[in-house]
This record gives sequence, C-alpha cells and structure tokens, in this order.
Amino acid sequence: MTPLIRPATEAELPAVGQLIALSFDHLDQNASLVPDPAARLRVMGDFFTMLTVHAPLCGKVDVIDDPDGGLAAAAVWFDRTAEQPELVGYEERLAELAGEWLPNFQALDEIFEKHHPADPHWHLAFLAVHPARQSHGLGSALMDSTHEDLGRTPAYLEATNDANIRLYRRHGYTELEPFDIRLPDGTPFYRMWRA
Repeated sequence: MTPLIRPATEAELPAVGQLIALSFDHLDQNASLVPDPAARLRVMGDFFTMLTVHAPLCGKVDVIDDPDGGLAAAAVWFDRTAEQPELVGYEERLAELAGEWLPNFQALDEIFEKHHPADPHWHLAFLAVHPARQSHGLGSALMDSTHEDLGRTPAYLEATNDANIRLYRRHGYTELEPFDIRLPDGTPFYRMWRA
C-alpha cells in the first residue's frame, strides 16, 4: 500500500528537524560534526531544524505520518533551478547552536559549497525515516513522488554510506566526479545526480 505523502505544516517543521537528527544519529558524518554523543542529538537536531524551517521558502518538505502518531518519514528539498533566498542570520545561528564544534560545521559548508553542481536542479538535502519504520519503502515513496513532479528536471544529493548509495542508484542516481568528498577528518560524502 502506497503511504500518504503530504506537505509538512509550518508547526511540524521542528519535528522534521528532530526526526532527521534521530534517523541520522548512527552516521559517521554526524559523529564527525559533533564528536560528543551526549550532545550530538541536540546539536544536530537544532542544525537540521534551522535548515528545514527555511526549506519551504525555496523548496519543500514532504512527510509521511506514523500510524502510531508523529512522523514516520520526511524529505527536505531545495529548488536550485531558481535563486535561493538567504537564510537570515545563518552564521550567527550556526555559531550559537554548534558551539565548540562550529569549525566542523564551517568545514561542512565549505566542502558542500565548493562541490555543489552549477546546473539547475532540485537538491534532496535530507531523506529521513524513523529508525522504527526503516526498510518499509517510505524513503523510496518520498523520492518517487518528487521525481514524478520534477519531470525532466535533474536532482542532486550527497549520500552518506554504501546502503544509501545502493538506494539512490535504484532511483536513477549516478556518481558525479568527484564522487567522494571528505571532511577534514576524512569522513566522506558521496555526490550523486539524477539526470
């Protein structure tokens, strides 16, 4: 059965940010950004929430409801076919939420900006499924829904591991050159493009 996909309400956007942090908590990339496991979920939740709240101004946030309450899955997209509005106060807000780990987030921004494709596209910034709801096709359903809407418009993302890469390949994404981009400590991201 295909799950119901709907736009997130404004009031739900912070919950989407927290869902992303929870579903990404096991990733090496999150550990690289916030090495302290006791602080990681809070800091990353605040970071993802800041970006998610901005997304509807220049893209979209789609969600799938959890039958037991709350959200089961979410996709955060940015429309890079048009000029992006500035995220007001980004540097100050990032410094406040990141604290001692600010240099790690600045390095992330630098590497992402340096390697972001120039061609018009939609950017899948975050695809998150609650840990209890993973492996049920929810992430695929969210991608398929947007891919249908995009038609011939390309899409781009940064994958985090082999399992993600396999998922995205099944949905038509291929490797970009360079494929492997790395944070200063060597933690990788993998650039993928859907023509």
